[in-house]
Amino acid sequence: DIAVEVGRTGVLTPRAVLEPVYLGGVTVSSATLHNADYVSERDIRIGDTVVLKRAGEVIPQVLRALPELRSGEEPVWQMPERCPVCDAPVMRYPGEVAYYCENPACPAQVVSRVEFFVSRGAMDIAGFGEKQAEVFVAEGLVREIADIYDLPLHRQTLLAMEGFGEKKVDNLLAAIEASKGQ
Repeated sequence: DIAVEVGRTGVLTPRAVLEPVYLGGVTVSSATLHNADYVSERDIRIGDTVVLKRAGEVIPQVLRALPELRSGEEPVWQMPERCPVCDAPVMRYPGEVAYYCENPACPAQVVSRVEFFVSRGAMDIAGFGEKQAEVFVAEGLVREIADIYDLPLHRQTLLAMEGFGEKKVDNLLAAIEASKGQ
């Protein structure tokens, strides 16, 4: 299959969803397709058998399809006209390769921005990663970066959430408070 991911800047990126395959020492079940032009130029279709490579020995990428193995039932893929996460319009600006979700409040964008903000290379908030960002956005506790600093006001709500015990919550809130001085 070809799925579309929405990044923190709203860029939509196609990703190949694969039958798991062993590649370069790891089992791979998805691979980058870079952008819509990459998919179109290489005539990669849903259901294709593809050739993979680990770019830079790390990121799996689809190099090409094997059209000689097609059944004739493989549909041509197109970038969606609406965001697969929030259903906002998707735009492609003249001269650009990227397609964008036009909604800055798109949950996928918010999660990615929060994840980037709390990462080691930014505010380095220990105990706050992708999973926490997903939960807090889904629960409506975080709608923008500034909401991270309101989480201490929601201690009881956090304690009531599955997987958030007292020690975990207290450590997380302490890490958020400590990041304020950075």
